[in-house]
Order: sequence, then C-alpha cells, then structure tokens
Amino acid sequence: MRPAWADIDLGALHHNLKTIRTQAGKKRVLAILKANAYGHGLSRIAQELQDIDAIGVARVDEALQLRNAGVTQPIVLLEGFFEAKQIPVLAASNIQPVLHTKHQVNQLLQADNLPQAMRVWIKVDTGMHRLGLNLEDVERVYTQLKGSRNVVGEPVIMSHFACADEPAHPQNQVQLARYAQAVKVLPESVTSMANSAALFASLAPDYDWVRPGLSLYGISPFPGGVGRELALQPVMNLQASLISIRKINQGESVGYGAAWTAPHDTWIGIVAIGYGDGYPRHAPQGTPVWINGKEYPLVGRVAMDMITVELGPHMSAQLGDTAQLWGPDLAVERVAETVGTIPYELLCNVARRVNLHYIDGHDVSGLGEVS
Repeated sequence: MRPAWADIDLGALHHNLKTIRTQAGKKRVLAILKANAYGHGLSRIAQELQDIDAIGVARVDEALQLRNAGVTQPIVLLEGFFEAKQIPVLAASNIQPVLHTKHQVNQLLQADNLPQAMRVWIKVDTGMHRLGLNLEDVERVYTQLKGSRNVVGEPVIMSHFACADEPAHPQNQVQLARYAQAVKVLPESVTSMANSAALFASLAPDYDWVRPGLSLYGISPFPGGVGRELALQPVMNLQASLISIRKINQGESVGYGAAWTAPHDTWIGIVAIGYGDGYPRHAPQGTPVWINGKEYPLVGRVAMDMITVELGPHMSAQLGDTAQLWGPDLAVERVAETVGTIPYELLCNVARRVNLHYIDGHDVSGLGEVS
C-alpha cells in the first residue's frame, strides 16, 4: 500500500503534442510549462519535449531551473523580468523575456554590457486588461527594440484572449480586431495569439505561434468538455491506496465534524490522499473516486492525509486496492466540475510530496519526485 502518487504518461504527452501540431498546421508551438508544468514536473516534461519550438514559463527561477537541468530549447519568460539586474542573467542564459510595460522596455533599452543580445516578445493589451502595452504604443516600442543593440531578430507581437474558452463570446472578435490593428502597421512582425482554447476553436488561424498549455496535458480548455472529445489523452493519473475498510452501521458518522452519517448499514474505505497532497479540501459529498472499474462517492470531510469513500453494503473492494482520483478512467474535468473549480487548479495544486512516476507507454521509464 502506498500514499498518493501520480503516473505521468509520456506517451500521452507526445500524442497530445502531435494532435496540437496537426491542429496548428505550420505554426510554431510554444509549450506552456509554467506552474511546474501544471503539476507534471517541470524539468522532466521539458526534457521530454526535445523537438518543441519553444518552452514558456512564468518566473525567472523556472527558466533557470530548466537551463540548469540541461534544457537547450528556447525559453520564453511570460511575465518578463521584474528588475533590471535580472536582464544580464536572462541574456547569458538565452532566455527570451515578454515585455508588457514601458518600464521593462526602458530597462532593456538602457541595459549596458549584456553578454549577448536577446530575443524578445512584446505583449499588447487587446482587451484582457491585465498585462500588455496599449495599442498606440506598440509601433513605437517595436521600432525602438528592433533598433536596439540589446535585441536580436524580430520581436514577436503577442496578446491573450479573455474569453477563448467561449468561442462565440463577442469579446473574442473585439480582441482579434484590435490585434489585427496592432500588427497591421508592423508587416514584418512575428505574431502569436492562440492559447489552447483559441487553437482548438480556430479563433486565430492566421498567426505564427500557438501557445498550448492545458491541452498539452490532455485536458479540454472548454467548460463542460473533456480531452478525449478533442482527441487528447490525459497525461496525469493521480492515485492512492485503499488503506482501511470497515463496516459502518446506520446512524454512525464518519470523520471530522460528523459531516456524513450513514443512511444504512454500509462499508467505507479510507484512501491515503488528502489536502496535504493537493486533493481539494472543499470536495463535496459524492465527488467520484474510481476503484476497480467502478465509481464510489466521497463521504465526510477531506482530511490532510486521507479521504473516505462509501463502498456500499455489498462491498467488493479489498485492502490495498488502488483508487484513481483523476486520470484515464475518471476525467479531471469531471472532478473539477463536481468540486466547483477548474482543471488548472487541481493539476497545479498537486503537492510536492506526491511522487511522480514517468511512464513511457506502459513501461516505467523513470521515478522521481515533483521537481
């Protein structure tokens, strides 16, 4: 019997990338590996994607971790640098920052004695209103950067949809029109607009780079959808052992706060996973858990190290059986919907004490903890 672990199916990862490339056509692919590759293990996933066009991360330490792990693919720093002293470090490590404020642009333009010129991306705000330069500033900034001794090559002009997971939302067309306005005056510019949802909804078919995140891991970016509807396969299979089975009589309660009381004589099973492993503490009664080809409902409160499932009055499970919390038999999208959250949160919250087992097809090719 074991506490929580996750099998990471590298065959599924490659299948998903192939599906993405088919959908993207000739566009280049920036694989989004931020937040520890959505809980799948940053360095190991990056090392597996040897033929990817570029890797996207959010933080400087993530980018440097990849370089220290021997990853040589281009790395794009999605939030850019936070202070000027980071610029030489990024230049030395060949890390490409996304510039989204005039302050960042000016810091890069004024930087002295960089070890080498940098490739850069420019983020333009087309309606998300989080990060990005205003439309009226893009042409000037592009010209400044292209003429700077600190910049090599054509800056990539990127933006981000607010509502791509709702393809019919009118905001999408508003943003596309604004983005087209921004790049129209820069005919030589390289372009990027599509995340996973925009890619599979064909919202931005005319631009150079796509930026898949969730779909790379086999998850649908659309509310109510599941990855298999897009020919994707789940990469993560989160599991834990059934470590206790016991009879509960009608009227007896289980767990903290006596939050669940047995409506009839039944059996319960204790699974060795809890909120300390990243399983959502607020998961409600009835959240499905998969054991031996059958779903069982979560009952009682989620504890730090364990959850309780009702096995029923005619229990067939055995001590030591493996429970699947989400994976190929129980879609994480469905668990997220039951819990009242999104798949991103469930995947990214997998705790560092959960061991990741990297599997190539059906053969274990590596064993390691979350990196």
